[in-house]
Amino acid sequence: MNARRLFTMLFILAAALLPLSAVAHKESDAYLNLHTDAHNKHVLHGQWDIALRDLDFAIGIDGNHDGAITWGEVQARRRAIEDYALPQLAIKGDGLTCATQATGQEIDDHTDGAYDVIFFDAICDKNIPSALTVVYHLMHNLDPYHRGIVTIHAGDKIAGAVLGPSNPVARLNLHEPDRWGEFKSFVVDGIWHIWTGIDHILFLLSLLLPAVLIRNRLDPPGGGWRKTAVLAESSGAMMLFAGQPRRYRWEAAPRFWPTFLEVIKVVSAFSLSHSVTLSLAVLGIVDLPSRLVESGIALSVMVAALNNIFPVVNKRVWLIAFAFGFIHGLGFASALQGLQLPAGAMAASLGGFSVGVEIGQESIVIAFLPLAYLLRKTWFYRMAVLRWGSLLIVAIASGWFVQRAFAIAIPGFSAIIPN
Repeated sequence: MNARRLFTMLFILAAALLPLSAVAHKESDAYLNLHTDAHNKHVLHGQWDIALRDLDFAIGIDGNHDGAITWGEVQARRRAIEDYALPQLAIKGDGLTCATQATGQEIDDHTDGAYDVIFFDAICDKNIPSALTVVYHLMHNLDPYHRGIVTIHAGDKIAGAVLGPSNPVARLNLHEPDRWGEFKSFVVDGIWHIWTGIDHILFLLSLLLPAVLIRNRLDPPGGGWRKTAVLAESSGAMMLFAGQPRRYRWEAAPRFWPTFLEVIKVVSAFSLSHSVTLSLAVLGIVDLPSRLVESGIALSVMVAALNNIFPVVNKRVWLIAFAFGFIHGLGFASALQGLQLPAGAMAASLGGFSVGVEIGQESIVIAFLPLAYLLRKTWFYRMAVLRWGSLLIVAIASGWFVQRAFAIAIPGFSAIIPN
Protein backbone atom coordinates (compact mmCIF):
# COMPACT_ATOMS: atom_id res chain seq x y z
CA MET A 1 0.00 0.00 0.00
CA ASN A 2 1.55 3.33 -1.05
CA ALA A 3 0.83 6.75 0.38
CA ARG A 4 -1.60 7.71 -2.42
CA ARG A 5 -3.73 4.61 -1.86
CA LEU A 6 -3.66 5.18 1.90
CA PHE A 7 -4.89 8.76 1.70
CA THR A 8 -7.52 7.78 -0.88
CA MET A 9 -8.80 5.19 1.60
CA LEU A 10 -8.82 7.76 4.40
CA PHE A 11 -10.79 10.21 2.26
CA ILE A 12 -13.40 7.59 1.40
CA LEU A 13 -13.70 6.52 5.03
CA ALA A 14 -14.01 10.12 6.19
CA ALA A 15 -16.76 10.82 3.67
CA ALA A 16 -18.62 7.64 4.65
CA LEU A 17 -18.31 8.37 8.37
CA LEU A 18 -19.16 12.08 8.24
CA PRO A 19 -22.77 11.55 9.42
CA LEU A 20 -21.44 9.31 12.20
CA SER A 21 -19.12 12.10 13.30
CA ALA A 22 -22.11 13.98 14.67
CA VAL A 23 -21.89 11.82 17.79
CA ALA A 24 -18.98 13.98 18.91
CA HIS A 25 -20.93 17.22 18.91
CA LYS A 26 -21.10 19.42 21.97
CA GLU A 27 -23.06 17.58 24.62
CA SER A 28 -26.61 18.63 25.41
CA ASP A 29 -26.54 21.47 27.93
CA ALA A 30 -29.01 23.99 29.31
CA TYR A 31 -28.55 26.81 31.82
CA LEU A 32 -31.29 27.69 34.31
CA ASN A 33 -30.90 30.84 36.40
CA LEU A 34 -33.41 31.84 39.08
CA HIS A 35 -33.44 35.18 40.95
CA THR A 36 -35.48 36.15 43.97
CA ASP A 37 -37.38 39.44 43.80
CA ALA A 38 -36.47 41.97 46.49
CA HIS A 39 -39.94 43.54 46.34
CA ASN A 40 -42.19 40.54 45.76
CA LYS A 41 -41.36 37.64 48.09
CA HIS A 42 -43.71 35.30 46.21
CA VAL A 43 -41.89 35.41 42.85
CA LEU A 44 -38.76 33.94 41.33
CA HIS A 45 -37.62 35.39 38.01
CA GLY A 46 -36.22 32.73 35.70
CA GLN A 47 -34.03 32.60 32.63
CA TRP A 48 -33.63 29.26 30.87
CA ASP A 49 -31.07 28.98 28.06
CA ILE A 50 -31.71 25.88 25.91
CA ALA A 51 -29.64 25.02 22.83
CA LEU A 52 -31.56 25.39 19.57
CA ARG A 53 -30.09 22.10 18.37
CA ASP A 54 -31.73 20.36 21.34
CA LEU A 55 -35.09 22.04 20.83
CA ASP A 56 -34.98 21.18 17.14
CA PHE A 57 -34.29 17.56 18.04
CA ALA A 58 -37.08 17.50 20.64
CA ILE A 59 -39.95 19.31 18.90
CA GLY A 60 -38.69 20.35 15.46
CA ILE A 61 -37.91 24.01 14.75
CA ASP A 62 -36.24 23.80 11.34
CA GLY A 63 -39.46 24.07 9.36
CA ASN A 64 -37.99 23.58 5.87
CA HIS A 65 -35.42 21.00 7.01
CA ASP A 66 -32.52 22.82 5.38
CA GLY A 67 -30.19 22.38 8.37
CA ALA A 68 -30.29 26.09 9.32
CA ILE A 69 -32.70 27.60 11.86
CA THR A 70 -33.92 31.14 11.18
CA TRP A 71 -35.29 33.63 13.66
CA GLY A 72 -38.59 33.43 11.86
CA GLU A 73 -38.74 29.67 12.46
CA VAL A 74 -38.03 30.21 16.15
CA GLN A 75 -40.80 32.82 16.40
CA ALA A 76 -43.23 30.50 14.67
CA ARG A 77 -42.53 27.82 17.29
CA ARG A 78 -42.38 30.15 20.30
CA ARG A 79 -45.50 28.78 21.98
CA ALA A 80 -44.50 25.18 21.21
CA ILE A 81 -41.10 25.79 22.82
CA GLU A 82 -42.70 27.15 26.00
CA ASP A 83 -45.29 24.37 26.11
CA TYR A 84 -42.52 21.78 25.78
CA ALA A 85 -39.94 23.21 28.19
CA LEU A 86 -41.81 24.74 31.13
CA PRO A 87 -43.77 21.58 32.11
CA GLN A 88 -40.38 19.81 32.40
CA LEU A 89 -39.48 22.05 35.35
CA ALA A 90 -40.95 22.11 38.84
CA ILE A 91 -39.92 24.50 41.63
CA LYS A 92 -41.18 23.57 45.07
CA GLY A 93 -41.06 25.21 48.47
CA ASP A 94 -42.74 24.29 51.76
CA GLY A 95 -44.44 21.38 50.02
CA LEU A 96 -46.08 23.58 47.38
CA THR A 97 -45.24 23.80 43.68
CA CYS A 98 -44.77 27.29 42.28
CA ALA A 99 -46.64 27.97 39.02
CA THR A 100 -44.46 28.93 36.03
CA GLN A 101 -45.53 31.56 33.54
CA ALA A 102 -43.57 32.53 30.40
CA THR A 103 -42.78 36.23 30.04
CA GLY A 104 -40.68 36.35 26.86
CA GLN A 105 -38.11 34.76 24.57
CA GLU A 106 -34.96 35.80 22.76
CA ILE A 107 -31.89 34.26 21.10
CA ASP A 108 -28.43 34.33 22.66
CA ASP A 109 -25.11 33.09 21.28
CA HIS A 110 -23.06 30.82 23.49
CA THR A 111 -19.58 29.53 22.71
CA ASP A 112 -21.09 26.35 21.24
CA GLY A 113 -23.90 27.87 19.19
CA ALA A 114 -27.25 29.63 19.44
CA TYR A 115 -29.60 29.16 22.41
CA ASP A 116 -33.24 30.00 22.86
CA VAL A 117 -33.68 32.00 26.08
CA ILE A 118 -37.01 31.56 27.85
CA PHE A 119 -37.88 34.19 30.45
CA PHE A 120 -40.46 33.17 33.01
CA ASP A 121 -41.76 33.81 36.52
CA ALA A 122 -42.26 31.13 39.14
CA ILE A 123 -45.13 32.36 41.33
CA CYS A 124 -45.53 30.78 44.77
CA ASP A 125 -48.49 30.98 47.13
CA LYS A 126 -46.18 31.83 50.04
CA ASN A 127 -42.95 33.72 50.46
CA ILE A 128 -39.99 32.02 48.81
CA PRO A 129 -38.57 29.70 51.51
CA SER A 130 -34.88 29.42 52.36
CA ALA A 131 -34.73 25.94 50.84
CA LEU A 132 -36.10 25.17 47.38
CA THR A 133 -36.47 21.87 45.58
CA VAL A 134 -35.88 21.91 41.82
CA VAL A 135 -37.18 19.01 39.72
CA TYR A 136 -35.68 18.99 36.22
CA HIS A 137 -36.86 16.68 33.41
CA LEU A 138 -35.82 18.47 30.20
CA MET A 139 -34.71 15.97 27.50
CA HIS A 140 -35.10 13.13 30.01
CA ASN A 141 -36.62 10.77 27.45
CA LEU A 142 -34.45 11.92 24.54
CA ASP A 143 -30.89 12.28 25.78
CA PRO A 144 -29.65 10.36 28.85
CA TYR A 145 -26.56 12.60 28.96
CA HIS A 146 -28.36 15.95 28.96
CA ARG A 147 -27.57 18.19 31.88
CA GLY A 148 -29.06 21.35 33.25
CA ILE A 149 -26.81 23.70 35.23
CA VAL A 150 -29.11 25.31 37.79
CA THR A 151 -28.20 28.46 39.71
CA ILE A 152 -30.39 30.28 42.26
CA HIS A 153 -29.54 33.85 43.29
CA ALA A 154 -30.96 35.23 46.54
CA GLY A 155 -29.31 38.59 47.17
CA ASP A 156 -25.62 37.87 47.63
CA LYS A 157 -26.28 34.14 48.24
CA ILE A 158 -25.92 31.72 45.35
CA ALA A 159 -26.63 28.00 45.26
CA GLY A 160 -26.32 25.63 42.33
CA ALA A 161 -26.38 22.06 41.08
CA VAL A 162 -26.04 19.98 37.91
CA LEU A 163 -29.21 18.05 37.08
CA GLY A 164 -30.12 15.56 34.38
CA PRO A 165 -32.05 12.36 33.64
CA SER A 166 -30.05 10.32 36.16
CA ASN A 167 -30.18 13.04 38.84
CA PRO A 168 -33.31 15.17 38.28
CA VAL A 169 -33.88 16.58 41.79
CA ALA A 170 -31.86 19.00 43.92
CA ARG A 171 -32.66 20.69 47.21
CA LEU A 172 -30.92 24.07 47.34
CA ASN A 173 -30.51 26.12 50.49
CA LEU A 174 -30.52 29.84 49.72
CA HIS A 175 -29.09 30.89 53.09
CA GLU A 176 -26.40 28.23 53.52
CA PRO A 177 -25.33 26.90 50.11
CA ASP A 178 -24.01 23.33 50.17
CA ARG A 179 -20.58 23.73 48.60
CA TRP A 180 -19.71 20.07 49.20
CA GLY A 181 -22.87 19.00 47.43
CA GLU A 182 -22.07 21.34 44.53
CA PHE A 183 -18.54 19.92 44.38
CA LYS A 184 -19.85 16.34 44.18
CA SER A 185 -22.39 17.18 41.49
CA PHE A 186 -19.66 18.70 39.32
CA VAL A 187 -17.39 15.68 39.93
CA VAL A 188 -20.10 13.50 38.40
CA ASP A 189 -20.51 16.04 35.60
CA GLY A 190 -16.77 15.91 34.82
CA ILE A 191 -16.81 12.10 34.68
CA TRP A 192 -19.72 12.08 32.26
CA HIS A 193 -18.10 14.81 30.19
CA ILE A 194 -15.16 12.48 29.51
CA TRP A 195 -17.23 9.33 29.07
CA THR A 196 -19.55 10.98 26.56
CA GLY A 197 -16.82 13.00 24.80
CA ILE A 198 -15.93 10.61 21.98
CA ASP A 199 -13.30 12.96 20.58
CA HIS A 200 -11.49 13.22 23.92
CA ILE A 201 -11.62 9.43 24.34
CA LEU A 202 -10.23 8.76 20.86
CA PHE A 203 -7.41 11.26 21.41
CA LEU A 204 -6.40 9.54 24.63
CA LEU A 205 -6.69 6.06 23.11
CA SER A 206 -4.60 7.10 20.10
CA LEU A 207 -1.80 8.04 22.46
CA LEU A 208 -2.15 4.85 24.51
CA LEU A 209 -2.36 2.31 21.67
CA PRO A 210 1.43 2.13 21.03
CA ALA A 211 2.33 2.31 24.73
CA VAL A 212 2.54 -1.50 25.04
CA LEU A 213 4.80 -1.80 21.97
CA ILE A 214 8.35 -0.89 21.01
CA ARG A 215 9.26 0.23 17.50
CA ASN A 216 12.51 -1.39 16.32
CA ARG A 217 14.39 -0.64 13.11
CA LEU A 218 14.77 -3.59 10.74
CA ASP A 219 17.51 -2.28 8.48
CA PRO A 220 19.91 0.69 8.63
CA PRO A 221 19.42 3.75 6.45
CA GLY A 222 21.66 4.42 3.45
CA GLY A 223 21.79 5.65 -0.11
CA GLY A 224 20.58 8.87 -1.63
CA TRP A 225 17.82 11.20 -0.61
CA ARG A 226 14.25 10.91 -1.77
CA LYS A 227 10.78 11.32 -0.33
CA THR A 228 8.86 8.15 0.18
CA ALA A 229 6.22 6.41 2.27
CA VAL A 230 7.07 2.92 3.47
CA LEU A 231 4.81 0.21 4.78
CA ALA A 232 6.74 -2.51 6.55
CA GLU A 233 5.68 -6.13 6.58
CA SER A 234 2.39 -7.29 8.11
CA SER A 235 3.75 -6.91 11.63
CA GLY A 236 5.49 -3.65 10.84
CA ALA A 237 4.71 0.04 10.92
CA MET A 238 4.58 2.77 8.33
CA MET A 239 6.77 5.88 8.34
CA LEU A 240 6.89 8.94 6.10
CA PHE A 241 10.12 10.91 5.97
CA ALA A 242 12.67 12.51 3.64
CA GLY A 243 15.53 10.17 2.80
CA GLN A 244 16.25 6.52 2.14
CA PRO A 245 13.40 4.21 3.25
CA ARG A 246 13.76 2.83 6.75
CA ARG A 247 11.86 -0.25 7.81
CA TYR A 248 10.46 -0.61 11.29
CA ARG A 249 8.50 -3.23 13.16
CA TRP A 250 6.32 -2.97 16.23
CA GLU A 251 7.32 -5.50 18.88
CA ALA A 252 5.82 -6.28 22.28
CA ALA A 253 7.17 -4.33 25.24
CA PRO A 254 9.11 -6.82 27.40
CA ARG A 255 8.06 -5.49 30.81
CA PHE A 256 4.90 -4.00 32.29
CA TRP A 257 6.26 -1.31 34.60
CA PRO A 258 8.17 0.72 31.97
CA THR A 259 4.96 0.63 29.92
CA PHE A 260 2.94 1.74 32.93
CA LEU A 261 5.38 4.60 33.53
CA GLU A 262 5.02 5.76 29.91
CA VAL A 263 1.25 5.77 30.26
CA ILE A 264 1.52 7.80 33.48
CA LYS A 265 3.63 10.36 31.63
CA VAL A 266 1.08 10.64 28.83
CA VAL A 267 -1.92 11.02 31.14
CA SER A 268 -0.13 13.42 33.50
CA ALA A 269 1.03 15.66 30.65
CA PHE A 270 -2.49 15.75 29.22
CA SER A 271 -4.00 16.51 32.64
CA LEU A 272 -1.52 19.29 33.38
CA SER A 273 -2.04 21.20 30.17
CA HIS A 274 -5.81 20.84 29.93
CA SER A 275 -6.18 21.91 33.58
CA VAL A 276 -4.36 25.18 32.80
CA THR A 277 -6.57 26.22 29.90
CA LEU A 278 -9.73 24.90 31.58
CA SER A 279 -9.14 27.23 34.51
CA LEU A 280 -8.12 30.20 32.35
CA ALA A 281 -11.15 29.84 30.09
CA VAL A 282 -13.70 29.40 32.88
CA LEU A 283 -12.30 32.45 34.66
CA GLY A 284 -12.63 34.46 31.45
CA ILE A 285 -8.89 35.04 30.94
CA VAL A 286 -8.74 33.06 27.67
CA ASP A 287 -11.59 33.07 25.17
CA LEU A 288 -11.35 31.45 21.73
CA PRO A 289 -14.18 30.85 19.25
CA SER A 290 -15.87 27.48 19.66
CA ARG A 291 -15.34 26.70 15.98
CA LEU A 292 -11.58 27.11 16.34
CA VAL A 293 -11.45 25.04 19.55
CA GLU A 294 -13.59 22.17 18.25
CA SER A 295 -11.66 22.08 14.97
CA GLY A 296 -8.41 22.01 16.91
CA ILE A 297 -9.63 19.07 18.98
CA ALA A 298 -10.51 17.15 15.81
CA LEU A 299 -7.08 17.96 14.37
CA SER A 300 -5.39 16.71 17.55
CA VAL A 301 -7.15 13.36 17.21
CA MET A 302 -6.00 13.11 13.59
CA VAL A 303 -2.38 13.90 14.48
CA ALA A 304 -2.27 11.48 17.41
CA ALA A 305 -3.69 8.62 15.33
CA LEU A 306 -1.50 9.40 12.29
CA ASN A 307 1.55 9.22 14.53
CA ASN A 308 0.73 5.54 15.05
CA ILE A 309 0.83 4.98 11.27
CA PHE A 310 3.68 7.33 10.35
CA PRO A 311 5.64 7.45 13.63
CA VAL A 312 7.30 10.84 13.96
CA VAL A 313 7.18 11.19 17.74
CA ASN A 314 8.12 7.84 19.27
CA LYS A 315 9.94 8.09 22.58
CA ARG A 316 8.20 11.19 23.94
CA VAL A 317 4.55 10.69 23.11
CA TRP A 318 3.71 12.64 26.24
CA LEU A 319 4.78 15.76 24.30
CA ILE A 320 1.81 15.29 21.96
CA ALA A 321 -0.47 14.87 24.95
CA PHE A 322 0.92 17.99 26.59
CA ALA A 323 0.76 20.15 23.45
CA PHE A 324 -2.79 19.26 22.48
CA GLY A 325 -4.02 19.14 26.07
CA PHE A 326 -4.24 22.94 25.97
CA ILE A 327 -6.86 22.90 23.22
CA HIS A 328 -8.77 20.05 24.91
CA GLY A 329 -8.89 22.13 28.10
CA LEU A 330 -10.69 24.87 26.18
CA GLY A 331 -13.14 22.24 25.01
CA PHE A 332 -13.74 21.10 28.59
CA ALA A 333 -14.29 24.72 29.60
CA SER A 334 -17.32 25.03 27.33
CA ALA A 335 -19.15 22.84 29.85
CA LEU A 336 -18.76 25.50 32.56
CA GLN A 337 -18.72 28.82 30.72
CA GLY A 338 -22.44 29.36 31.26
CA LEU A 339 -21.90 29.64 35.01
CA GLN A 340 -22.20 33.01 36.76
CA LEU A 341 -20.88 32.24 40.22
CA PRO A 342 -18.95 34.02 42.98
CA ALA A 343 -15.42 32.94 43.82
CA GLY A 344 -16.33 30.27 46.39
CA ALA A 345 -18.98 28.59 44.27
CA MET A 346 -16.82 28.81 41.14
CA ALA A 347 -13.91 27.17 42.97
CA ALA A 348 -16.15 24.31 44.10
CA SER A 349 -17.59 23.87 40.60
CA LEU A 350 -14.27 24.12 38.77
CA GLY A 351 -12.48 21.90 41.27
CA GLY A 352 -15.19 19.25 41.21
CA PHE A 353 -15.34 19.24 37.42
CA SER A 354 -11.54 18.92 37.13
CA VAL A 355 -11.52 16.00 39.56
CA GLY A 356 -14.32 14.36 37.60
CA VAL A 357 -12.46 14.74 34.32
CA GLU A 358 -9.41 13.15 35.90
CA ILE A 359 -11.41 10.25 37.30
CA GLY A 360 -13.06 9.74 33.92
CA GLN A 361 -9.82 9.53 32.00
CA GLU A 362 -8.08 7.39 34.63
CA SER A 363 -10.96 4.90 34.43
CA ILE A 364 -10.35 4.63 30.68
CA VAL A 365 -6.65 3.95 31.28
CA ILE A 366 -7.39 1.31 33.93
CA ALA A 367 -9.76 -0.47 31.56
CA PHE A 368 -7.44 -0.21 28.54
CA LEU A 369 -3.91 -0.90 29.79
CA PRO A 370 -4.19 -4.45 31.23
CA LEU A 371 -6.09 -5.72 28.20
CA ALA A 372 -3.70 -4.06 25.75
CA TYR A 373 -0.70 -5.50 27.60
CA LEU A 374 -2.15 -9.01 27.41
CA LEU A 375 -2.80 -8.68 23.66
CA ARG A 376 0.40 -6.83 22.73
CA LYS A 377 2.17 -9.91 21.25
CA THR A 378 -0.68 -10.82 18.92
CA TRP A 379 -1.05 -10.00 15.24
CA PHE A 380 -4.58 -8.84 16.10
CA TYR A 381 -3.31 -6.05 18.33
CA ARG A 382 -0.50 -4.85 16.05
CA MET A 383 -2.57 -4.91 12.87
CA ALA A 384 -6.29 -4.77 13.65
CA VAL A 385 -6.10 -2.59 16.77
CA LEU A 386 -3.06 -0.38 16.28
CA ARG A 387 -2.87 0.08 12.50
CA TRP A 388 -6.44 -0.31 11.32
CA GLY A 389 -7.85 1.13 14.50
CA SER A 390 -5.67 4.21 14.02
CA LEU A 391 -6.76 4.45 10.36
CA LEU A 392 -10.39 4.38 11.46
CA ILE A 393 -9.75 7.08 14.06
CA VAL A 394 -8.06 9.27 11.44
CA ALA A 395 -11.06 8.84 9.14
CA ILE A 396 -13.57 9.73 11.85
CA ALA A 397 -11.50 12.71 13.04
CA SER A 398 -11.23 13.92 9.44
CA GLY A 399 -15.02 13.96 9.28
CA TRP A 400 -15.16 15.95 12.49
CA PHE A 401 -12.59 18.42 11.20
CA VAL A 402 -14.44 19.01 7.93
CA GLN A 403 -17.73 19.39 9.79
CA ARG A 404 -16.36 21.81 12.36
CA ALA A 405 -13.81 23.84 10.38
CA PHE A 406 -16.06 24.42 7.36
CA ALA A 407 -19.36 24.59 9.28
CA ILE A 408 -21.06 21.86 7.28
CA ALA A 409 -24.69 21.78 8.40
CA ILE A 410 -25.92 18.47 9.78
CA PRO A 411 -29.60 18.22 10.81
CA GLY A 412 -29.90 18.51 14.58
CA PHE A 413 -26.75 20.62 14.94
CA SER A 414 -27.89 23.83 13.28
CA ALA A 415 -27.07 27.39 14.15
CA ILE A 416 -29.38 30.39 14.13
CA ILE A 417 -29.09 32.53 11.02
CA PRO A 418 -30.75 35.90 10.33
CA ASN A 419 -34.05 35.89 8.50
